[in-house]
Amino acid sequence: MIAMASLSSMAEIRTIGLKALLEALGPIGMARFMQQYDAGYGDYTKEKYELPDMAMEEIVTHIQQS
Repeated sequence: MIAMASLSSMAEIRTIGLKALLEALGPIGMARFMQQYDAGYGDYTKEKYELPDMAMEEIVTHIQQS
């Protein structure tokens, strides 16, 4: 049975999850498991400023037209 922990923060959840992966899979298995997840691509900090400045009504209209 898996013990339930108080999960009060994302950092705590991450720590408990990594510990569980390490215990269940060992260090190599844990690394292989984590390699399955793509961290993404691009430069969000730069790209967010390239987005058009739109009012909420324009965004809603754009979504409805899509």
